[in-house]
Order: sequence, then structure tokens, then C-alpha cells
Amino acid sequence: MPQLGETVAEGKITKWFKAAGDAVKPGDNLFEIETDKTSMEVPATSAGVLSEIRVREGDVVPVGAVVAVMSGAAGPSVAVPPPPTTPPPASAAARAPAQTPSRAAPQQPVKLDPFREVRTPERNFGPAKLPDGTRVTPLARRLAVEAGIDPGKLSPSGPRGRIVARDVEALAAKAAPVAPAPGLKPAGDAARVIALYEPGSFEEVPLDNMRRIIAARLIEAKQTIPHFYLSSDATIERLLEVREETNATAPKGADGEPAYRLSVNDFVVKALALALLRVPAANAVWAHDRILRFRAADVGVAVAIEGGLITPVIRNADSKNIIEISAETKDLAARARARRLKPHEFQGGASAVSNLGMYGVREFAAIINPPHATILAVGTGERRPVETPDGFRFVSRMTVTLSCDHRVVDGALGAELLAAFKSLIEHPVGLLL
Repeated sequence: MPQLGETVAEGKITKWFKAAGDAVKPGDNLFEIETDKTSMEVPATSAGVLSEIRVREGDVVPVGAVVAVMSGAAGPSVAVPPPPTTPPPASAAARAPAQTPSRAAPQQPVKLDPFREVRTPERNFGPAKLPDGTRVTPLARRLAVEAGIDPGKLSPSGPRGRIVARDVEALAAKAAPVAPAPGLKPAGDAARVIALYEPGSFEEVPLDNMRRIIAARLIEAKQTIPHFYLSSDATIERLLEVREETNATAPKGADGEPAYRLSVNDFVVKALALALLRVPAANAVWAHDRILRFRAADVGVAVAIEGGLITPVIRNADSKNIIEISAETKDLAARARARRLKPHEFQGGASAVSNLGMYGVREFAAIINPPHATILAVGTGERRPVETPDGFRFVSRMTVTLSCDHRVVDGALGAELLAAFKSLIEHPVGLLL
């Protein structure tokens, strides 16, 4: 299972293009995998024969796991032996702490998590092990802990006797959501929530891999990034006029349709990119022990897809015209919804745009997408009263809120970036040059 991104720890094989015994040439697609962000086909890098398939379609496996075995076309099939289920006695003895006659080793406390005593160096990417040697995938492990299920009661159905997610879900489905008896502690956080509601009054929707990863990353972002927020109202009268005129003069294609149709969001992306160059100290990300400042402005665009959200990145948005930004945004959004983005297309960038204006949302504050230092939340454009020397008049305005990582962007710096954006969006002719 290949590594498809810095935060991707596992993937699901959705389709095999080859069967055991098939000859394979370099470049032939072997299988298709799906992660929380994308789906992609994995090609063979060398010629040979697909001698063994170890992971079935629909199974979720950790990065680095062996999913199949290939042998040379002219040689016999050589299967990779499975990893040992128990450590060799010698290595176990070597790891045991030395005992002195005068002082016995302290007794280890009993821990509730049955996996903590048997974690291995592969715990971050590979399966954990039960005391009896049975291996458990990371997803199954999380599900079991969340549901309060003893993994020792599960019947493994995964490749090579592993406990996989469906084993946990099958056992959890047998337990009816009933309130606990008086004096009994509910099993797990899920059971505690379920116990608050009448049986039959709700439908349980299982979490897919994408929703789990999104939940984990949002919690991490809110807990580890010191957010602060700056809001401003931008007048978009001139922007709407320029957009309408530009779209009206778009050349027609062979089918009679306009060659392009710009949106307000296209102008927003361009304005944010140029604002980042005007305020270069804000065109940066937090890198734990240092800050990285960029020479070009790469801006992410939040795209809602089925079951979640993804942020493909417009590279060098500052040097592209709005028509190019519009075409690239539409292409990335379409492939994001089809789960066809490549990892490099949704990684990196220094800032992002999240626009809910098309849903009638007046204003909101977005959560920063690590490692970005800022994200701009865009509300709907609407007619609002504005005081003038002659009284009041109505103008088109929209509220934008800049979320900032205080480790990178201080208050004054964030205000300077927001002011630069507002100036550009209120004078849109400069965005077309």
C-alpha cells in the first residue's frame, strides 16, 4: 500500500485490475485505492507475474502493508512470508530490564486499552497485536476502543487472520442500543451518547474513512493552532460590474457557449494571492521549529464533496489571470468530486478560500487547514444600507473573515493582509491586469 500523503495512514482497495496468475507489464494498472481525499490507480513498476493477491476488494489496509506478491516472469512464484506473530525469545529477553537481588521490578499497572501492552514499532502505520498474537488494523482498533468492545471477542475475517473494521462493526451491530442498567457504566463514548435517546428514535450512520480523518484533523487544528479572527465588509459594486462585463464579452465556442464564465470566487482567489505578495510576512506556514515564507502565492479552494471536504491548491495563483484561475478551479473541483485528485494537487499552499456565499451565509469563521497560516471565509454578497453625506444608499457588500494562526500571523499583520485583500477586491480592474 503506497503512501499517498503525509497524513494518509491507510487506504481501501476498491478494485483489482489484474487476477492472480496474470502477466504484468510496467505501467499496467494493478489496483485502485481510495483514501479520505482521493481515489487513484496504482501501476506496476516492473514486469512479472501477479502470483498472489493478499487483500480483497473493499478491505482497508495500512500504508506499507503487502497487498500482493509479484514474481519474475521466467522464475517461480516466491511469496513474501508473513511477519511473525510473536517476537523471538532471544529478542524478548534482550528487551527485558535487568533485575537486581536487592530490588524487585515494580509491578506494571493494569491498563484498560488491551493494545497498549503490545504496541510495536509499526503502530503508527501497521496493525497492532493482541496478546495472543492476533493482528488488528488501525481502523479496527479505533472502532473497538470507541465502541467499548473487547477485541479478544472478535472473530478475525481479514487477510491472514487479521481483525478488520467489519469484524468490529458486525459485533457492534448485534448489540441493541439500550439504556444501561442502573449502576452500570456505559461501554465507550458511543454507548454513552446512544443511551440518551429512545431506541428506534434514530438511525445510525456509520463513519467512512473520509469523515473519520476530517474529524481527527479538525480536532487537531482547533486544539493545536491558536486561532484568532478578523472580519471586514468589502464593497463589491465595481467587482460585480467588471465580472458582468467580462462574462458578456467572452468569446463563443463552436457549440455557441461562452469560452468562460467567471465567478466572484475567482476574483477572491486572485485578490488573496496578490494580497499575500503585498504582505509577504503573511505568505507563510508554521513548520514546528521554524516559519516558511514563500516567494509565490499558492491558494487552496475549499470544495464540498460527498461525505466531506477537500482543498485543492491553485499553484502560483498570483501569476495567473482570472480566466486561468477559473478554468483550473473548475477542473480541480470536478476531479475532487470524482475522487480523482493526485496527492500533490491538494497538499501545500499557504492560505485558502472557503466560500459559503452561494448558500446565503452572511458570515462565518473557518478552521485553518494545517499547515496553512490563514484561511479566508467569504459570505454572501447582499444589498446593505450605507451612510453618505446626502443620506443613505444601498450598495452590494460582502463580509469576509480571516482566520489566522497566531504563531505565524500577529494581529497587526493579519489586519494588513485583510486590508490589502479588501483594497484589491474593491478595485477589481487591477485583478485583470
